[in-house]
Amino acid sequence: MTRQTRRIVTGHDAGGKSVILSDGPPPQHHEMRGATIGAEFFEMWNASNAVPILTSVEAREPNEREFTIMPVSGHLLRILDIYPPRDGGKRTVMHRTKTLDYVVVIEGELVLLLDDSEVVLKAGDVVVQRGTNHAWENRSDRIARAAFFHIDAQFSKELLGKLPKPLELMR
Repeated sequence: MTRQTRRIVTGHDAGGKSVILSDGPPPQHHEMRGATIGAEFFEMWNASNAVPILTSVEAREPNEREFTIMPVSGHLLRILDIYPPRDGGKRTVMHRTKTLDYVVVIEGELVLLLDDSEVVLKAGDVVVQRGTNHAWENRSDRIARAAFFHIDAQFSKELLGKLPKPLELMR
């Protein structure tokens, strides 16, 4: 099993001095184990502004919202534990998101499946996911952990002309 996920959030005190605002597990943790996926989502930070506004202290916890797979706008940082088949892990459905994603494998192995190919990713590997149709699978015998940085994006007219119609997106 992977170690407990920890989130440290910094901010400023009344005098502008750097301080730690919180240190502990993230406030949103969603276990999704069933017929289609064996994974746990740890919401690390979510911002609805395209350009983050840095304040002394957040007006509210950014994760005080309903769980969504992708950000409606802005960006989202998530840690994802993907379970191996022996622990109920399944391949995710093929899906496309209107986001630019940076995926960093922290521990274990993941397989990125695309329409015409697949690649095995190991700890330290980075994927720049650019709105492509894809799925994730853990074929190993241990949990794989990855950090997903989802950033709201737009498809260009040129790309939209090449994508299947109607365009189905996961949100």
